[in-house]
Amino acid sequence: MMDQLSLGLTNLEGLSFRRDGNGEDTPATEEITNPQSTSPRLVHQSSRTSIYRFQDKGIKVRLGGNLGDPQPQQWQVDRLSNEQTISRYLPLSCKRREVLNIGPFDGHPVALYFKWANGITLKEWMRKVQGGTPGVASFTVTQRNYNETSHIQQNHSRSSSHNESAIDSNLLYFGNIGHTTNSALYTSTIKTPTPRATDDLNVRLRAAMAIAKTLSDFHDAGVVINNLTTENVVLDTFEGDYVATFIDLSEAAIFRNDAPDNQGGQKSVDDMAAFEKQIKQEDLRSLGTVLNQLFRGFQDDSASQSVVRDNTDVFACDRTDTPSKTEGEDVRRKRSKPTNASEGLPIYLGSLISTLLLTDSPASAVNYESAKDVYLDLKTMLENKSRCFRKTDLDECMVESRLKLNTDLFYGRRVQISMLMHLLNSVFMRGNQPSIATISGHPGTGKSTLASQIKKPIQDRDGFFIEGKFHKSSCPDTVLSKALNSFFGSIIVKGSFSGNMLMPLRWRIHDAIGSGNNLLMDVIPNLRKLMAEETSTVQTSSNGCTLRSGRSHAIPTSSHRLKFMFCKLIGAIACKAHPLILFLDDLQWADEITLDVIRMILTDPDVTHFLLLGAYRDNEVSLSHPLTEKLNYLKEHGKDVVPINIGPLEKECVNTLVSEALCLPPNLCRPLSNAIHTKTGGIIMFLLRFLKSLNDEGLLWFSLSSQRWEFDLKKIRVKEISADVVQHMTLNMTRLDKNIQMGLKTAACVGSNFDAEILQKTKKDDDFDMKTLLEKCVEDGYLIRIDGSQQFAWAHDQVHQAAYELIPIEKRELFHLLLGSRLLMKSSSSELANMLFCVVDNMNRGVNLLESDDQKHELAFLNLRAGESALSYSAFHTASRYLITGLSLLEHDSWEKNYSLRMRLYDAASEALYVTGDFSRLISLVQKPLKLAICFDDKLNLYNNLVRSLAASGQMDEGIATCLRVLAQLGEVIPSTISLESYHTETVRIKTMMQGMSDDQLLSLPVITDTCKMAAMQFLNHLLYQAYFAKPELSPFISFRMVEMSIEYGVCNITPFAFSVYGAFLVSAINDNEGGYRMGRVAMELMKKMNAIEIIPRLSIVIYSMINIWKEPFQASLSKHLEAFDIGAHRGDMEFAISSLFQYVNMSIYGCGENFDVRL
Repeated sequence: MMDQLSLGLTNLEGLSFRRDGNGEDTPATEEITNPQSTSPRLVHQSSRTSIYRFQDKGIKVRLGGNLGDPQPQQWQVDRLSNEQTISRYLPLSCKRREVLNIGPFDGHPVALYFKWANGITLKEWMRKVQGGTPGVASFTVTQRNYNETSHIQQNHSRSSSHNESAIDSNLLYFGNIGHTTNSALYTSTIKTPTPRATDDLNVRLRAAMAIAKTLSDFHDAGVVINNLTTENVVLDTFEGDYVATFIDLSEAAIFRNDAPDNQGGQKSVDDMAAFEKQIKQEDLRSLGTVLNQLFRGFQDDSASQSVVRDNTDVFACDRTDTPSKTEGEDVRRKRSKPTNASEGLPIYLGSLISTLLLTDSPASAVNYESAKDVYLDLKTMLENKSRCFRKTDLDECMVESRLKLNTDLFYGRRVQISMLMHLLNSVFMRGNQPSIATISGHPGTGKSTLASQIKKPIQDRDGFFIEGKFHKSSCPDTVLSKALNSFFGSIIVKGSFSGNMLMPLRWRIHDAIGSGNNLLMDVIPNLRKLMAEETSTVQTSSNGCTLRSGRSHAIPTSSHRLKFMFCKLIGAIACKAHPLILFLDDLQWADEITLDVIRMILTDPDVTHFLLLGAYRDNEVSLSHPLTEKLNYLKEHGKDVVPINIGPLEKECVNTLVSEALCLPPNLCRPLSNAIHTKTGGIIMFLLRFLKSLNDEGLLWFSLSSQRWEFDLKKIRVKEISADVVQHMTLNMTRLDKNIQMGLKTAACVGSNFDAEILQKTKKDDDFDMKTLLEKCVEDGYLIRIDGSQQFAWAHDQVHQAAYELIPIEKRELFHLLLGSRLLMKSSSSELANMLFCVVDNMNRGVNLLESDDQKHELAFLNLRAGESALSYSAFHTASRYLITGLSLLEHDSWEKNYSLRMRLYDAASEALYVTGDFSRLISLVQKPLKLAICFDDKLNLYNNLVRSLAASGQMDEGIATCLRVLAQLGEVIPSTISLESYHTETVRIKTMMQGMSDDQLLSLPVITDTCKMAAMQFLNHLLYQAYFAKPELSPFISFRMVEMSIEYGVCNITPFAFSVYGAFLVSAINDNEGGYRMGRVAMELMKKMNAIEIIPRLSIVIYSMINIWKEPFQASLSKHLEAFDIGAHRGDMEFAISSLFQYVNMSIYGCGENFDVRL
């Protein structure tokens, strides 16, 4: 730092000056070789002033009108007296050159005696910094120059530091010297290097700060200079920084009421404030001139003053809307002048200087009111050079006066960031259990931006960051799968994992979810690619009892299994070496399945080094909201939910935001930022849109004359805006071109994110131009282009909503219907498959406008396709919505019309409702088709879902009665009550049948082919489960019939379970342990032969809890129960999975006395 600060502050002691014949100051022949000389020595002489040095004092003498005339005029004497008066009133910080007294000297009646001080005038300092070359200071050098300069500066610092304290500045100390030192003199005595860009800027900024600080001290003391020039400022170094001293106080004045010798007289408070502001303006304008010379390199005041005149003149016509021809020509001429105060400077710095130069001018809407504000802004520049000086040239947006704003700006939030970083460190350091934090706040407060601040820190530490966002109008049950799919896709595409990192991830996932898990790989396609799995993965038994009656879509897996698999997958991704943060935005729109997955993850002891970040709108989440209930559940079960609340931005943060957006110093934009904060409440998205609207309305513009952003503060303050950000944005959108508005409306209906190709298909030829629309929306911050592709997303869901509000309420249904119909007509079959949801969503919103039956039937079929597609992605809630809508379209048709379509809708809807647990709606839904279906086979799947729903909802008696009715229609009559006689008869008959068959014969039974009997086996299975709880006396009889049907018609994947139940009967009812053990062994072998892995939990409960315990030690069954639990959890058979876990714990405690490992 001292190398930089000493630049220009060289030892001038020993040089005295005198006026030569050309009126220039040149070195005098006298040299002061000993400052402690016993007699004063002349060190400087000009036409009006002579300065002497005597030991540690200086003596200033005013001369007469003619050179050498020792008698000064009265006004000169008065000025010396004024300097003495001003000096007494200055604070200590301004008394480095303290006036001692006034008295005679060497025949002069009046002379000013003062303390000697070191330093050099700013004018001389500037000449030395620039090497004597006038012009705009350059802030760019090559790397070679930088290296050479650094070496020179180091040598220069060592050679000059011992002389620094002896610098004799008094020859340049007082004003009106007017001399120009020959640059050759400096070249021959001191070699001053040209500083590199950053060093040069640092040095000049520090010098500028010293000048502004001293002027601020003067004004705080109630003193104005009235004569601030580069010749009247002396720079010196003190404690590692610059200090500035003002000399020639002859024209200074005291303006405070409470000051002694006040020259303003007594005034009222208001008058005094106005007077202070007015009297300071000249000093501030002079400060602008000095800083302009300092940074741009002007060597004389005339050049700088021309800049002031040019800027003032140009502004007079810069904002004129309809100038005359002459005026217009003048505008263009003056805008192209190279004498602009900001030209060649960073825009941030140029704005400060041009504002000072235009102080108290109609050319400036906002002025500096104090030198302290200037000092603080210069200090901000020095501390934030990368931010303040990032722009040095005008870009196209500035030339066209278009404000361009980023949408991911982040300011303040230090407390919230600290909390997030603490959580992040906890995940890395401890991480022995999953953590959760919620980010809550009103819309547009920056919740998502806050969460994104943690993204880079965790990725820098080899962690994972997965993010998903819920949308109000789209499928919430696909958000988690899409987020995971995007995560795995990024690993595949970017290749961010090396081989030694990717293989452990694959192993962990394989261990967690098993091999051939089609459920997860269907909903997360990139997981299949990552695991290098082919589509022909291992299948479960193909011999299951299907009730589909030829219909194509598969029976959906239980949502319990899906939730369990998501939980296991998350646990596999997160590990100590790679902790995981899962960020889910807008949780207020989350579905029940996702909320359950969150609950399961956070309560799973196998999940470690995991942090869930959930953001939601607290104004939309009530005490009865599902999210609140889930959070309360977690708290009640010992989970520490860390709440992070985000409120509006504080005024200072808003000011920083506006300052950076406009490249204006903070104190210049403070009036504007205060007005913006008041109107927007500090909501960051609101204030960004408000700033943009000010620019669009011409209240905020870029001035080519001053080369800075300017604004009409009065109109902004009185501007009325809506308190709702959506209404405000909608109003601003109405000012756009009609074609752009049409494009925004259309894009709002397409979805939260969309492909440009889809948007292209929605438009008519003259609706809007695609390229213009997308460029305009991206530029204005309405849309975001995703990774440079043709995929676009709305910058915020509030922006999306504002665009949608452009469509009048009474026309929205028609707009959606036309848009969906247009997409349908313009799409091929393959294209329609990719945009099916978009087409159906839009057409469904206009369903009330459909009049033709054919149109309704077509839309009903589209809803069926969409519902079946959603089922394939395990989006059960979404599927049920499409399917119910499809059924409503056929509500008024006769039952025979579109019969096949109607039954497919009923079948798929009943399946979706069963998986989502909406049992009451399912039971009500199936009543009509069960009555009106043409044939019994068409009812089987409906009965299947109905029976399962009755059992799941606890209506066992009704479920048993339904099963008995169905079985009777299938030819299998099961009595509702069993007499003791019939019980014994059936027992003897089935035992005789089984004794006549060997194990090999049982294992060689053919596969069942009779679809009617296959259906009967399925309903007998349902009946057996429900009878066990409600009518246990029926259970033996049911198992007898299942075994008998398997021997008579063939086996299916239910047969092993039937054999095991029969074996349990033999053991418990007639004490045939050997026969029961044999049937259990046959059941296990048959299961393996048929690859019926899904029934292992049921088999294990029966075999290892009821049969084998009579033949084998309890310890032999423990591992089997754990295996059954894992398979049941993976396959979604949670009832028997939990039962297996219970048996494991029960046997461990009471049967074996061993330690046990609780898995759930």
